[in-house]
Amino acid sequence: MSPISTSKKKQRIALFGGTFDPVHLGHLHAASAAKMLMDLDQVRFIPCHLSPHKKNSLPTSAENRLEMLRIATASAPWAVIDSIEIDQGGISYSIDTVQKIYEKIADCELFWILGNDQWEALPKWKNSKELAKLVEFIVVARHGKPMPRTGYRLHVIHSEHPASSQEIRRCYSQGAVSHPWLTKELSSFIGQRRLYYLA
Repeated sequence: MSPISTSKKKQRIALFGGTFDPVHLGHLHAASAAKMLMDLDQVRFIPCHLSPHKKNSLPTSAENRLEMLRIATASAPWAVIDSIEIDQGGISYSIDTVQKIYEKIADCELFWILGNDQWEALPKWKNSKELAKLVEFIVVARHGKPMPRTGYRLHVIHSEHPASSQEIRRCYSQGAVSHPWLTKELSSFIGQRRLYYLA
C-alpha cells in the first residue's frame, strides 16, 4: 500500500496588473478565460500606482479604481483585489511585485496575464529575464498569435473582446451615462462619482 502524501498542493495564481481605469468586461473575460485555461485557484487584480509605460498620465484615484475592481469582481469568488502596488507607491514594476507576492504567499505557482502588445514589449521591462524565471505568461491575443520567446513560458488566450478603457473614458467625457463594456453596477458607480466627466 502506497503511503498517503501529506504534501500541500501549490496554489496556482495569476497576477493581472494594469491601471484598470476603469476595469471593463474585456478584463473580466480575459481573467475568466485564464482561470479556465490554466486551472487557476485565483486571479489577483493588481492596480498599479503609476505605470512605467504611462508616466505622463495620472490615473483616477486609487480609492476609486480599487472600488471599481471590487464592484466588477463581486460575483467572481476566484478574483482577489490586491493593493500591493498602490500601497507601495511610486512607479510599479512587475519584477518587484512578483518577488513580494512570493514572500507573502510562499507555496504558489505564479502566472502573469498580459496583452499581446505588452508581450511584444516584455524584453524592455525591468529585469524581464529574471521575471521570466519566476512566472509563466498568459497572453491575451486579440489579433494573430504571439511569437514564442526563448526563456519565456508562454500560454495564449484568443479574445476578440473590443473593450478599451480609453474609449470608455472618452465616451463618459462626452456625457455618456452608461457603457456596454461595463457592468450595470459599475456604470452606476461611475455616474454617481462623476468619474471621467469633464468639468
